[in-house]
Amino acid sequence: MSSTVLDAAALPPLRLRGRPRRLVPMVVGFEAVAEAVSLHGGSRFRHLMEPVTAVAVVFDAGWVLVDGGFDPARIRDRAVRTVSFDYENYAPIVPPGDPLVDQIAEAGLDLADLAAALLTHAHFDHTGAARLLAPDQPLLLQRREWQHVAENTDPREAFVFPDDLDRDGLTLGLLDGDTPLAAGLTAIDTSGHTPGHQSFVVELPERTVVLAGDAADLLGNVEHEVRCGSTIGADGPARADRAVARLAALHRTHGTEVWPAHDPEFPVWSAVVRSR
Repeated sequence: MSSTVLDAAALPPLRLRGRPRRLVPMVVGFEAVAEAVSLHGGSRFRHLMEPVTAVAVVFDAGWVLVDGGFDPARIRDRAVRTVSFDYENYAPIVPPGDPLVDQIAEAGLDLADLAAALLTHAHFDHTGAARLLAPDQPLLLQRREWQHVAENTDPREAFVFPDDLDRDGLTLGLLDGDTPLAAGLTAIDTSGHTPGHQSFVVELPERTVVLAGDAADLLGNVEHEVRCGSTIGADGPARADRAVARLAALHRTHGTEVWPAHDPEFPVWSAVVRSR
């Protein structure tokens, strides 16, 4: 691997000042997914047009990016797309332009002020932001997730593109379980969907938001405490059960809300889509 891989504790403090002040939700793509992939026990016939999402967490000074959708180059190049995405009943879609870069600019955010990118997990519909990062803008992920990427022998079957994370000039910072990242921002272990899946707790002035990633694709996962439909490893289902129980408990906490990553009916994402 050509990326620089370090323990997150060995990295300099993130270039952030103060606390989180606002979130900027972004929809950066779409994918047709069987309900059963997102919801254990769901239909394998019924498909959802799910948004692919990212969120900027803006501090008093500086900001971090949670997830980043696809690398558009994989979608727009016919040969690369065929090699990368030739799955039955799977259709990745990226709207015109570069939706991630465009929406960052529309929010008045400068990529030069980006302190880090935070990765819920290494599936290809989340890793596209790595292409934007300078060496002093680390990509933070769980150690177990990095091991899963590095040891995988069939990336296509695992929905993982190692070269998204294997880039000259990219710095990876490895976390171990629940980890405070900055004032008001904490990574929490929600593994199961993948071996090192993590979610992020963001303490805003008026409320706390938990960015669930794919531990809860849909709001129904947390409202009914039903795990995601896709897990990895023999212990994946049990871990995913624990993850969704943790998220459901947070969602029931006064002043706290959980944002599912792919719910087409979730008001945050549907509002972004309607606005465009």
